[in-house]
Amino acid sequence: MADFNASIMPSSTFYLTGIPGYEEIHHWISIPFCILYFIGIVGNCTILHVIRTDPSLHEPMYYFLAMLSFADMGMSLPTLISVLQVLWSISREIEFNPCVIQMFFIHSFSFMESAVLLAMAFDRYVAICHPLRYTTILTPQRIARIGIFAIFRSSLPVIPLMIRLTYFPFCHSHVLSHSYCLHQDIIRLVCADTKFNSIYGLVVLILYWGFDSLGILVSYIFILHSMLNIASWEERLKALNTCASHICAVLILYVPMIGLSIVHRFAKHASPLVHVLMAHIYLLVPPVLNPIIYSVKNKKIRRGIIHLITPKSMHSTPR
Repeated sequence: MADFNASIMPSSTFYLTGIPGYEEIHHWISIPFCILYFIGIVGNCTILHVIRTDPSLHEPMYYFLAMLSFADMGMSLPTLISVLQVLWSISREIEFNPCVIQMFFIHSFSFMESAVLLAMAFDRYVAICHPLRYTTILTPQRIARIGIFAIFRSSLPVIPLMIRLTYFPFCHSHVLSHSYCLHQDIIRLVCADTKFNSIYGLVVLILYWGFDSLGILVSYIFILHSMLNIASWEERLKALNTCASHICAVLILYVPMIGLSIVHRFAKHASPLVHVLMAHIYLLVPPVLNPIIYSVKNKKIRRGIIHLITPKSMHSTPR
């Protein structure tokens, strides 16, 4: 294998890394990765198709779920080719421009997923605390505006970081820590002052995740307060059950996301295997688990999936 050591000459090519120490069995490791990608793609496409085709799911909660599935796919699909190329020993190289585009999609859709989870928390707050005003507050027009705002809010702050990267010289080793591109990974290869990118990226991270997580927390404080005013334990459990899928989705996104950020910023000398595992958990776990959770916990989604996979002849009633 070629030796990709430090170089004083700038280059537009970077070299991706698979699973450190397990290069000889990369082709076997690729099997679970293919299965995870397949589950994530099929699961989220199924959710989107069921919501689009089933009129009973044309409600605010399911529109937000469709946005979540869209964000999940947008975060994981851009990495599919590069990850499998590395694991199948086809190529470790990635040019600078595709790397920047990949970074843009990963980080933008990651922020978008966080924004959608905040919107879903607001949806649960309105449904439980103000059920009589639910349809008047969350109108289709307002939901569409929320979706458009989430897209622009998530992508615009990432653009300055990507533009700044195009002006940096990369004269250190061009070997990346993962089998796809992350800003916090590529910025360490720059041989110039990266203070702006580091500070700006950290501020955006804290503001966005901080605002979203605080909004989700406040929503659930009001939800719990409203639930405690319900006399019946059965009604309390029913209300809590409507939030269970969303709570799981929040934990599935935020725990790996925070863990990856901590590893990159404060555990730079940790084993490369730790960095790689955290990065792939962050990338693959939300798109794989979210459709499964909502399919199991939500009766309407489950019914729509069953209706989709069973033969049409079983749906028709005899004359």
